[in-house]
Amino acid sequence: MTVFLIALPLSLGIALATGAPLQAGLVAAAAGGIVAGCLGGAPLQVSGPAAGLTVVTAELIQRYGWRTTCAITVLAGCCQLGLAALRTARSALMVSPAIVHGMLAGIGVTIALAQLHIVLGGTPQSSATANVLGLPGQLADIHPTALGISVLTLVVLLGWPRLPGRPGRALRKVPAALAAVGTATACATLAGLSLPRVDLPSWRSHALPELPEGPVLGLIAAVLTITLVGSVESLLSAVATDKLIASERRTADRPPRAHLDRELRGQGAANIVSGACGGLPITGVAVRSVANVKSGATSRKSAMLHGLWVVLAAALLVPVLDLIPLAALAALVMAVGVQMVSITHMRNVTRHREFLVYATTVVAVVLGGVLEGVAIGIAAAVAVALHRLTRTRITVEELDGVHQVCVRGQLTFLAVPRLSRVLNQIPHKGHVVIELDGSFMDHAAYETLQDWQDSHLAHGGSLEVTGRPAEGAHGAAALGADEPDGDRPDGYRPDEYRPDGGGPESGRPVAASGARGERGTPRDGHHCCRPWTPWKNHCDHRAPAPRSRGAGRLASGITAFQRDTAPHVRDELARLAREGQRPSQLFLTCADSRLVTSMITASGPGDLFTVRNVGNLVPLPGAETSDDSVAAAIEYAVDVLRVDSITVCGHSGCGAMQALLNSSPGDPVTPLSRWLRHGLPSLRRMDSRHHAWARISGRLPADAVEQLCLTNVVQQLEHLRAHESVARRLADGTLELHGMYFHVGEAQAYLLSEGEDFFDCRVFDTVGQHA
Repeated sequence: MTVFLIALPLSLGIALATGAPLQAGLVAAAAGGIVAGCLGGAPLQVSGPAAGLTVVTAELIQRYGWRTTCAITVLAGCCQLGLAALRTARSALMVSPAIVHGMLAGIGVTIALAQLHIVLGGTPQSSATANVLGLPGQLADIHPTALGISVLTLVVLLGWPRLPGRPGRALRKVPAALAAVGTATACATLAGLSLPRVDLPSWRSHALPELPEGPVLGLIAAVLTITLVGSVESLLSAVATDKLIASERRTADRPPRAHLDRELRGQGAANIVSGACGGLPITGVAVRSVANVKSGATSRKSAMLHGLWVVLAAALLVPVLDLIPLAALAALVMAVGVQMVSITHMRNVTRHREFLVYATTVVAVVLGGVLEGVAIGIAAAVAVALHRLTRTRITVEELDGVHQVCVRGQLTFLAVPRLSRVLNQIPHKGHVVIELDGSFMDHAAYETLQDWQDSHLAHGGSLEVTGRPAEGAHGAAALGADEPDGDRPDGYRPDEYRPDGGGPESGRPVAASGARGERGTPRDGHHCCRPWTPWKNHCDHRAPAPRSRGAGRLASGITAFQRDTAPHVRDELARLAREGQRPSQLFLTCADSRLVTSMITASGPGDLFTVRNVGNLVPLPGAETSDDSVAAAIEYAVDVLRVDSITVCGHSGCGAMQALLNSSPGDPVTPLSRWLRHGLPSLRRMDSRHHAWARISGRLPADAVEQLCLTNVVQQLEHLRAHESVARRLADGTLELHGMYFHVGEAQAYLLSEGEDFFDCRVFDTVGQHA
């Protein structure tokens, strides 16, 4: 009912904005609800006429007429069915978000400019430019009655969600759009105002589609435009609806995630039905979908019933709908258009340095139309990407007779002229250090470096090629600079092209065994842990690297962070600093240095509230030698941060569990032994005959230490339930507990299955199928 009450005035308003018969909006709302709701792949998404297609539809009606536009809608639906059959739904999401948001913002500006004329009591022009040029004349000839009704509509629309007090909470259950249009209609009717109103003709004279007439290329472009815009908007709305559901509902209350190809198939079928019945084009609508989720919908029946209510309203409420002033609908749609220009989207694209693409798309859509605007936006995105690819900084400096060449950025054929010019300025017979600070080098750049290296060495010079520590075995450090004959320890020669992606011809980073992770420190041919090599010099299997002093290692790490990582995370950390921390889970794990929590959970800053201690122990409340620091962290995470879940993570080879197994009553009392007393219940649980042994992926533990590690996770979850704040949230159903075991040697995580002491490993292959 809530979605129906929102959809009814919006459907009429969008039909008014396009210049289509007003009944076409009701037909589209009914078809979108019933057909797309039944056949679509996003159970809680609501479809119908959307503001995103308003400008496109208005142009088609003006150029080809209403009946031909209906036929174009049918053909667009057929195209969507074809795309769904080809399973291309995911491909539609590869369009840059800056282009999509720019397209929607441009459409919103165009809608607002057109409806502003109706709000002022006039008639909109054929284009956004004409509407802007005609605005001064319209302002000189304002119709006070229409303007007053429009202002009243906007005041109620914007003020309705802010009604205070208990009466306000009761009134806010009525959708703001319905309240605004209903208030304006009641005032206009009671005051007997004379102004244009909704005129729903008899269904007997309802216009149906006819065979398309017009230039073939123009019709094809029209069909493709409806298909492209409608598909992208529907799929983005489905993804957004999934995110909203995930953020507001527990796992047990969530419907299945959207099946995008099925959703595209449902949209195609709904467009065929809508066009054949004389309705507007259909997309998934974010406003109605959000209302559907927030109103408590649990299945696709809510969307289907909203379509049924629209059918009944179109049949039984025509006399009531005919009382609605057109100015009220115009004000409603104008507000929707303004809201499509989202400040949040602007901030996001600015943070990701995509504002130029966004602004270009907005201006192009407003001035040229949707299809032209999207095409120009794509061209701008490609130009920006190429510009970033070519931003390679090459510098050379001489220090103590050593020429140091620093290349920052990607080395492609576009940077070859500058690279060659810099290298040819270096005298022969000198020592040269080339530092490559990038992640990609193509064939042209590789050959340029290789040819210059051969020439430099042939003239008696010496050469050292290094990369920044984070590159590991990436980049041109594989050129073989330290061996003039090009031989590598594993027999690899730099002029060989390897089909596995190791050579330059593949277009991937050159990776050979002689690469350097640390300056001047050759590796031995093992492709290991490249993304993590800056953390520790652990890839040299021939000899352990000497340990640097703690202060030096710390300073080096801080320098690397400031240089390489800080520029990429500064904006995100600044946002977290402004908004405060809002982690989704409390992650309680061992202090073992091999456990990198962000890595094994694929988490970022602000995602985890992490508590680490020896043995991932949770002392029982009031226990002897209780440690309040763990209890304080639990209380803060549960009651203040309101985390959704708590995870206790153990790991293989835990030294604390080994110490617990080897302990005896006569051992001396130390801080460590006092702390490990909190693990004694785990030891007793493992020895008890009343508890089945914990298993790992269907097998028994490898040894007693692994058995105790698994049992300890189960036992600490029991301890968690004894904490008052945790017990309260568990009783409310607002908190979940999870057990996890990480096998360090296998680099494999296992989750504790609910209801039994069984740690399961769920593995997914590259295409997302359950293995």
